[in-house]
Amino acid sequence: MKYADIKDLPNNELNSRLREERRMLDKLKFAHGVSTLENPGKIAESKKTIARLITEMNSRRIANQVKGEE
Repeated sequence: MKYADIKDLPNNELNSRLREERRMLDKLKFAHGVSTLENPGKIAESKKTIARLITEMNSRRIANQVKGEE
């Protein structure tokens, strides 16, 4: 998922995507521990998506704090 797509998501969708992506990462790690994955790059891709989601959540939180101070 690209960052431009993430910016357009509402807050509740952002939270649900983050939970879903974390669950998928756990499943990928478990599957990779049991046997090798066909595409182990999916783990790195999932981590990057999680980082993008968290980054957008933090930037929205900071923007709300700045608006509250004004």
